[in-house]
Amino acid sequence: MALTKETTTSVVSKFGANDKDTGSTRVQIALLSERVKQLTAHCKAFPKDTTASRSLLKVVGQRRKMLKYMQRTDLEGYRALIKELGIRK
Repeated sequence: MALTKETTTSVVSKFGANDKDTGSTRVQIALLSERVKQLTAHCKAFPKDTTASRSLLKVVGQRRKMLKYMQRTDLEGYRALIKELGIRK
């Protein structure tokens, strides 16, 4: 259920400052959002897979914490990121 190398590199190149920028908050939130999309599709296809459902909840919680941190530290960047990812209202 992990992200493929191609998916990871495309997300890093899109949201990072450069191709090696994998640790910035923007990139980490974008990677977690991709993982949420994959796990959501998997959970819809296999509703009895409770391990995947638990993993989805954990990843959503991680993303929520990172978004809260980004909102505290960089409000304009936070607003731009959630608009670009389409993850909030």
